Amino acid sequence: MGTIKCLIIDDEELARSLLKTYIAKVNFLELVADFENPLDAIKVLKEQKIDLLLLDIQMPEIKGTDFAKMIPPGTQVIFTTAYSEYALEGFELNAVDYLLKPITFERFLKAVNKIKTDINPETSEDSIIVKSGYDLHKIKFDTILYIESDSEYVIYHTPQGKIMSNQSLSALEKKLPEESFMRVHRSYIVNKAKVNALKGRDLLIDKAIIPVSASYYELVKKNLF
Repeated sequence: MGTIKCLIIDDEELARSLLKTYIAKVNFLELVADFENPLDAIKVLKEQKIDLLLLDIQMPEIKGTDFAKMIPPGTQVIFTTAYSEYALEGFELNAVDYLLKPITFERFLKAVNKIKTDINPETSEDSIIVKSGYDLHKIKFDTILYIESDSEYVIYHTPQGKIMSNQSLSALEKKLPEESFMRVHRSYIVNKAKVNALKGRDLLIDKAIIPVSASYYELVKKNLF
């Protein structure tokens, strides 16, 4: 990702000044504008592509969590607030991060670095970086047993446990190495090396039973057995 274009929305002038100072220190961030009133930012959001919104939650005109529901798709949000009780709501809105005031530069930098992996997971030769909630996980391909779709989430199943991420299984499929992973159902991708058996229309992986859809059945037999 190139330069990330940012807006600051906060009704406190000191908070806006601090964030402007932080943005100036980060070479991949570009501040487009800052606003005291979130409603004043709507025109800018409509007229140009804004990558990141640094958005206060508790403001007199409209709560930041309500305003976040009005922004164009593709604009990411980092909430900034003095109130920790809004963390869950921020997570449910799929915010990149949630910064509790007073915000240190180190914590700010950690948050903005997540932008690069928020929507499209980054892959390397042996691993994938996945955003789960406000955290980032580096998952090695050879530790993934299978990946399951659950509504708008995918669940990575590993021997160490499950990791849930807000992303689409179809988009993820394009980022996984074809030699190691295979789609076997509209809701499942398996690690070929982890498959133990095919029983009827089910694959066995460890103790899990993975259904194989009719459209994938012949491909599964040809490629895995």
